[in-house]
Parts: sequence; C-alpha cells; structure tokens
Amino acid sequence: MPTDCTYLSYKDTHSFSSLVNDYLENEDQLKSFYAFQPNKKGVEAAINERKKIKTDRNTLVNILQQQYDHLPQQELVNHNIQQLLQENTFTICTAHQPNLLTGYLYFIYKIIHAIKLAEELNLQYPDQYFVPVYYMGSEDNDLDELGTFRYNNEKYVWDADGQTGAVGRMDTKSLKPLLDKLFNRFGPPGIHRDHLIELISQAYLQHKDIGTATQYLVHELFGRYGLIVLNPDDVGLKKQFIPIMQDDLLNHSALPIVQNQSDALSVHYKAQAYPRPINLFYLKGAIRERIEHHDNVWQVLHTEISWTKDELLQELQEHPEHFSPNVILRGLFQETILPNVAFIGGGSEVAYWMQLMPLFQHYHIFFPPVLLRQSVQWIDNQSYHTMQQLGFNEQQIFEDTTVLTQILVERNSNKDWTVNQEQKAFQELLTSLANKAKDIDPTLEYSASAVLTKINRQFEVLEHKMYRAEKRKSAIDIARIERLKQQLFPNAGLQERVENFMDYFLMNGPEFFDLLKDAIRPLDNQFLVIRTH
Repeated sequence: MPTDCTYLSYKDTHSFSSLVNDYLENEDQLKSFYAFQPNKKGVEAAINERKKIKTDRNTLVNILQQQYDHLPQQELVNHNIQQLLQENTFTICTAHQPNLLTGYLYFIYKIIHAIKLAEELNLQYPDQYFVPVYYMGSEDNDLDELGTFRYNNEKYVWDADGQTGAVGRMDTKSLKPLLDKLFNRFGPPGIHRDHLIELISQAYLQHKDIGTATQYLVHELFGRYGLIVLNPDDVGLKKQFIPIMQDDLLNHSALPIVQNQSDALSVHYKAQAYPRPINLFYLKGAIRERIEHHDNVWQVLHTEISWTKDELLQELQEHPEHFSPNVILRGLFQETILPNVAFIGGGSEVAYWMQLMPLFQHYHIFFPPVLLRQSVQWIDNQSYHTMQQLGFNEQQIFEDTTVLTQILVERNSNKDWTVNQEQKAFQELLTSLANKAKDIDPTLEYSASAVLTKINRQFEVLEHKMYRAEKRKSAIDIARIERLKQQLFPNAGLQERVENFMDYFLMNGPEFFDLLKDAIRPLDNQFLVIRTH
C-alpha cells in the first residue's frame, strides 16, 4: 500500500493537554515531576541507571514460559524470553487493559511503538539487548470500557452474560453471538477476511477467558516482531510485591506522598489519578472490590469479607494473587517485576505518572522515562483529494470546522466583508466627539461612552450578517468540510480513540502493522499523518 508520511508537532493538532505539550517541549515547570527526558538522551541515561538495579529474572522467565505453553511457537519470542535471563537485557514496556478485539487503534499504536523503539535501541546499543513487552492490565473490571469496540462505524457491546470482577478472568463462551454478528458484516470472502475470522475465532472461542484470548490475539498479530505479552495476574509475580502491598494496607504511605505531588502538579495542570488510604482491590473469583480500613478492621466493600490485622497479613502472605494494585500502585508493580528502561503510554498515562515519582523514590523503585505513545492520523486518497480541492494541508485539517470555514470564506470571497478598517475610523471619530462632549460638560462622558458602545455593537452585527452572506455563497464547500471532518475525525475526535484495527486489517492484512512500524519514529515526539494512495 503506497503511502506518504507527514510529521507534526503534537501541539499543532490541538488534541492534547497543556501538560502533554509542555512535557514534550521540556518546559521548566514540569521538570521536577520526572526523572528522565522523553527523548534519546533520557532513554540513554535510564539505561545506564537501570544497569545498577537487580530484577528477579528467573521468576519472570519461568512465569513467561508457563504463560506461553499454550501458544504457537515464535522463534523470536522464545529467544527474547530466554534473553531476559541476561543482566544486559532490558524491556521496553507498554501497558493496556485486555480490550475486546483490542478496542481502539491506540492499543495497536502503543505496541508498535514499543516494538520499533526496541529495534532501534538494539541497533544503537549492541552491548545491550532490548525486548518489547505488552503488560496486560487483565485485572481491570471496567466492562463498559473493555467490552466495547467499533467496526465500520457500528458499535458492538458485550455484556459478559452478567459476569463481574476482573475482565481478564471472564469466561468467553457468551461471545459467540456477538462475533457471528461481526463476521457477517465483514463482507465477501477474501484472504484477509478469512485470516481475520480465523484469528478472532481461535482467540475468543478456543480460549477459556479474556486474558488468555487477548494474549493469543496479540501474540498472533505481533509475535513475529518478538513482542512478549505478560499477564501480571500471577501469584509468583505478586509475591515480589508483598512488601509494598503490606505497607499500603497497614501504613497507607502512598496517600500523603502522591497527594502532595498531585497538589504541586495541580498548580498548573489537572491531576489524573487520586490516591486512597488503601490503593489495592481484593481480587477473588468474581470479586474485585476496594479494601477499606476502619477501627482495626480491613473490610472488602460490598462483601462480607473482613480481617483483623493478623488475618490480613496471613491472607497477603498465603494469597498475594488476591490483591490487585490500582492506578497508583500499578506502575510500581510493573517496574518491580520488569527490567524496564522505558514506559510508553497515552496522554492520560503521561499525566498520572507525573504524580508518582516521589512514591517510586519512597520505595526505592526505578522510575523510567515515560514516552508518549505514537499517535497516527490516516488520510485516505479520496479525503486527501477533497482536502486539496478545498485548499487545506495536513496540519490545517486538525483545525476546528469553524476555523476551516472561516479560512475558506475569506479565501473564496472576492469582497472584503470585514469592517475592521471602518470600525477603527468611526472609533477615532466617536472618541473625538466623546472628548468634546466631556470638555463641554463632564456629566456627558457616560452618555458618550454608551453611544460608542452601541455603535460598536452595531458594527459587529453588520459584520456578522455580511459573513453569513458570504458563507451562503460557499455553502457547498462548507458542507464538504463538515463531511471531511466527520470522515477523518469521527465524533469530533481522533481516529485512534474511536476506530478499530479490523477496518485496516481487512484492506491490508499484516502489512498494516509493517507499514506502521516503518513510519513510526519512536523518540521524535511527533504526530504521524499517513496518507494512502
């Protein structure tokens, strides 16, 4: 598939928060909230620091081997798992929940970003080795978010047949009707269609739960690049995190530490995550509920489960897998079990990591460079020709419809419908008259000011009417702008936050991922626009 790539400043897309834009531009007011810059220099410094820190590599590799027992063999994946035993091997990690059928395009972009960065670092630092890792947030229980996806502008929702608890543990049996409906919309048989149906069917109809189904799907899509999928919902991994979980349960250390950092961040930006006295859920069977501490009793909300201090510590030691970190502790857990040198996340993830560095320091856990995941805008050939006919380029198309309309009207109008020059002349005249009236009688100053205000408003009304008249002349092109914006920015947002990879896979097959990987520049911090021919 022939393509052209354009790279834009994230700020120029008007789609990201001031925190993200300031972070990428290395603004001084954010520097105290992170350890390493999100660029080549920062990653290099992180590699040198991470060499000094030990990781339980044997446990990590043993658990990965167990988790990969049921999966088709990929030589590069097997190599990368074994390589993690070596002290000079590090991970490039991205994390996301197991959204049904990957959910949104940015799920894909995160993973490809990690793969591309690992490849580039392996070329740049031949004495070290870098492995891309997808850390699956399988313990999330937000089914409304994780059970929803879109295909071909249609929304699909899975209700899980009433299941509750961690989505990664949910049984997949009730998915068949939804998948049958989806497959019927795929269109006529073809090599990519048949491949995708087989892939999805194997993932969700031949695996017992969403976690293993997601691992299979991601492995089949990206295993050829050496990507490792890690499900942290494992007793062996949770054992390594017992000291921090115990401190959170008994001493609630995270609350004041993160709150102080959040307060400092909130001077200029909006906080994304909010700490609690206890930042752990209780995870057992269909239960995933918060734990609260009152009067020397630890209670699992909405259940009859409670413990004394000794009972709680016994449960934690015997069943650490029953405790699930929330957003405040999840990064600490990730960096405890992985030899990680870079974390790739979206805008909201970048924001909440800015609240966490003192907590990492408190527990003596490595705080990695946090890189903004690659964002991508696809412009199909027809949309591009419409842009050209309307006279807009790749950067301008990110402007609001109102702005594009004004640009178009100004460009197409053969008359000057603005009244700025005339208004300025009248302003000078009226100001002179007002001064004259004031000199005659100071009490006339208010009346003169009121007349001036009224006339200025009438100028604005007249200009607005003239602009509307010019808009009517361009009505056809304005309607084309509105259709173009809806096509490229569904629901007035970025494609990656609405669309799913299946639309693109059915057209291009696995080449879709190759194209993305070739186009991504993982340390440039630029928004990628891909135009297809």
